[in-house]
Amino acid sequence: MAFVINNLTDNSNTVIKEKLGSFTVLEYIKDLSTTSVVDATAQYYMSHSNMHRKQLMIELNNSEIMMKAGAMQYTVGRMEMTTGIKDAGGAVRSFFGGAASGTGAIKPLYKGTGTILLEPTYKYIWLIDVDNDEVVIEDGLFLACETSLRIGVTARSNLSSAVLGGEGLFNMSASGKGVIALEAPIPSEEAVVVELQNDELKVDGNFAMMWSNSLNFTVERSGKTRMGSAASGEGLVNVYRGTGMVWLAPLAAYS
Repeated sequence: MAFVINNLTDNSNTVIKEKLGSFTVLEYIKDLSTTSVVDATAQYYMSHSNMHRKQLMIELNNSEIMMKAGAMQYTVGRMEMTTGIKDAGGAVRSFFGGAASGTGAIKPLYKGTGTILLEPTYKYIWLIDVDNDEVVIEDGLFLACETSLRIGVTARSNLSSAVLGGEGLFNMSASGKGVIALEAPIPSEEAVVVELQNDELKVDGNFAMMWSNSLNFTVERSGKTRMGSAASGEGLVNVYRGTGMVWLAPLAAYS
């Protein structure tokens, strides 16, 4: 069995932005498929604003990955796709876990040898090497990961995190050792990483995209009293306490 994909990575309009393990991020310098003056004008300004289409390519060699449902554009090679659900109980757990974390109920597993191309996106694709650690990820960022990672659902530390903050009770988490790909609102070089050593971080808004599961996450009033919160003009803030790291998108709140 053999195949060759021509005019993809060897295309002068395509650059490899990053490669980690079996994951490769492709970026298209220009959108050559414009068909109208309106499209061409929009593409001109988008290209000058760092808005380029990106695409995640995954190369399997008798290996396995998990992917966001509906993200696949095409596959080449001999691979088997399964849901990763073994019984009805697993389907129920997957449904509620996906619904709670906003990541989709069923995440397909692709196993074998071949190449997978995901749907293009104007967002930014991050490749993260999780090295015997556990990170919590904001809803909707998950794109794909190696199955050596354990993907689960992490509950908020208390009810205030959901009720006061207007968010869900759960987030997706990834633990163990392996590579995970995220679809983020900002490029990785723009992210601010705050390292806490038995300290606390307060964030006004949904600017945190990922954080260490070792941190205690709550939503609280910015002041000790309601009057104090009103006077500060901030109201409610997301609070991360303990020892760990928080990845912030300072120029674009995640939504």
